[in-house]
Amino acid sequence: MDHTTPRRGPLPADSAGRDRLPADSAGRGRLPADAALLFAYGTLRFGAVLDALLGRIPHRVPAVAPGWRAASLEGRVYPGLVAAPGSAAPGVLLTGLSRREWAVLDAFEDDRYDVREVSLTSGRSGLAYVWRGGEVRDETWDAERFRARHLEAYAARCARIAPGLAAEADR
Repeated sequence: MDHTTPRRGPLPADSAGRDRLPADSAGRGRLPADAALLFAYGTLRFGAVLDALLGRIPHRVPAVAPGWRAASLEGRVYPGLVAAPGSAAPGVLLTGLSRREWAVLDAFEDDRYDVREVSLTSGRSGLAYVWRGGEVRDETWDAERFRARHLEAYAARCARIAPGLAAEADR
């Protein structure tokens, strides 16, 4: 199953660095009815980000997606999952997400991401937000560098925008 419907994503900031909510809700409600598992390879791997967005930390199981890498993106602190034969993207498999939580995460994701099923080394598969935008850098995103340099501020920003995402999910 290959879901390539565009999604909404990490909300952009305006030129002054303020959080900006999307003007519309294009792309909402197009997740498959059987959406159950989310492979998170970037900021959604972190409990602080999940808690800020969802108000809880779903169960997480370590996972690896062969043939993919979490690419650094120009001018962004979060990555994009891109096809990369011979590589493997580490992450976590999020389980037990409610339909509402999926809707919040979908509202969080940007239209430069597609939802696709990816195979994991465990033999399982999960849906992942795959980058389809431009600006991919040659280097792989460094989760530990993100944790040390950006996680606290990023999670605080997520907490600020979470009420708007929840309202959008409830529409």
